[in-house]
Amino acid sequence: MTKRTHLDTAEQPTLFGQRKKPEAVGHDQLILYALGDFQARGKALAGRELPLDRLRGAVRRAAEVFEAEMLSDEEAVSAFSRIGAQVRQVPPFVAKHPFRITVSTDVAEHAHRVYQEFVARVRAEAATPESPQA
Repeated sequence: MTKRTHLDTAEQPTLFGQRKKPEAVGHDQLILYALGDFQARGKALAGRELPLDRLRGAVRRAAEVFEAEMLSDEEAVSAFSRIGAQVRQVPPFVAKHPFRITVSTDVAEHAHRVYQEFVARVRAEAATPESPQA
C-alpha cells in the first residue's frame, strides 16, 4: 500500500482546464495597482512629473494581472485624473504619449496600500489549500 500525500489530491492544471477568473476591476483600481507596482519596483513616484510613457509599463503589467485590456492613453489619463493625479498635456511632437503625470504623496501612499493589500490577498489565497474534491 502506498502512502497518499496532499499532492495526490491536489488539483493539477490541465492544458484546456479553466483557470480561476481574476476579479473584474475598474480603470481607477487598475491605475492604483499600476502606481503601487511602479513604487514596489523601487521607483520614486510622489511629487515627480513623469511622462505617461514611463508609467505605461506599470499600466501594462496591471492589465496583465487583471487580464484586462490595456488602457488607451485617454482612458489612462482620465483614470489618473479621477484618482487625484495632476495631468498635463504636452504638444504631440514632444512625445508619442503626450501627457505628463504628477502624483501627490497622498495618492502615492494610497496606491502603495492598494498594491500591498492585493499582494497580501493573493499570497493568502495561494497559501490556503483548497478543499479536496471527493
